[in-house]
Amino acid sequence: MGRPERHTRDDFLDAAARLFADGGTRAVTMSAVARAAGAPSGSLYHRFADRPALLAALWTRTVDRFQAGYLEQLRRTPPVEGAVAAAAHVVRWCREHPAEAHVLHAGKRAFDTGTWPEPDRAAGERSERELRHALQAACRTLRAATHRSTDELLLVLVDLPYATVHRHLSRGDTPPARAVTAATAAARALLTPSGDHPSGDHPSDAPR
Repeated sequence: MGRPERHTRDDFLDAAARLFADGGTRAVTMSAVARAAGAPSGSLYHRFADRPALLAALWTRTVDRFQAGYLEQLRRTPPVEGAVAAAAHVVRWCREHPAEAHVLHAGKRAFDTGTWPEPDRAAGERSERELRHALQAACRTLRAATHRSTDELLLVLVDLPYATVHRHLSRGDTPPARAVTAATAAARALLTPSGDHPSGDHPSDAPR
């Protein structure tokens, strides 16, 4: 039986996320990640061929972890409860995963995507398509349930939670518990039907 790995792939990516949160993309070098993980450089290169592969893995792992929970909440029923839970999930996840929250907040372009290996670029595109299709489906259901327009629904599902976490992450802070409460209350208020509310929507207005 072989010896267990002393330093796993996730160990290195956790170290890379912490370095990114403290110093941005420039701080995430192969040597710095190896030092932060307390591992020899050879162990890191055994798992990631080079820095572009490391950056790609850091981004895709972060997105996959975040998106799994977001989509789970978004697909809950009834749809309004799912939408409220999805908005709250964004803030709660960033609160519970502060280093990875800075990765997500920085956006894909911060990770030199033009240098990524082709399989990593394809994986990133698949994640983006999955999110886009899920938002399209959610908006179709929510328009009927709430009589809100697609723009109003995307405000709740995307813009509101992003603005909530941006206010804190842009200062280097972790979103506080009250931010989760505020985002939940605001999302619910925006989705609560209030009489006849013209949507002004056409099926082709769904997010693309």
